[in-house]
Amino acid sequence: MFMQRALDLAAKAAEVGEVPVGALVVKDGEVIGEGFNQPISASDPTAHAEVMAMRAAASKQQNYRLPGATLYVTIEPCTMCFGTLIHARIGRVVYGATEPRAGVITSQLQLPDQNFFNHKVQVEGGVMAEEAGALLKDFFRKRR
Repeated sequence: MFMQRALDLAAKAAEVGEVPVGALVVKDGEVIGEGFNQPISASDPTAHAEVMAMRAAASKQQNYRLPGATLYVTIEPCTMCFGTLIHARIGRVVYGATEPRAGVITSQLQLPDQNFFNHKVQVEGGVMAEEAGALLKDFFRKRR
């Protein structure tokens, strides 16, 4: 259910010419923030789906910390997004497809396994991975 909403947000990103990544933050079974990739349209290199969702959630909660929340995202997070979820104290991240070049959860740096962070994040990957991967492949095929 939540990953499907993230996929819907990713499709929205594709509709406006952004790389199709969608994310939402859920706490106690309620969506408290959502976002999709917007770096091009917002002229903001930090406007990744995860960051947009965490910004919205933090604003709604009136707290920059989001303990006990889960971040759902269609693609494995990058270094910036993983750092942001550490700072926000997100308790769990659930992602769809891996990102072989820039993903830092399992594909590259395995950041959740590092012991130098002051916060640990639970991880679940591969949720609706085929659908998430297909959105990306279709997007880039159309651009070529």
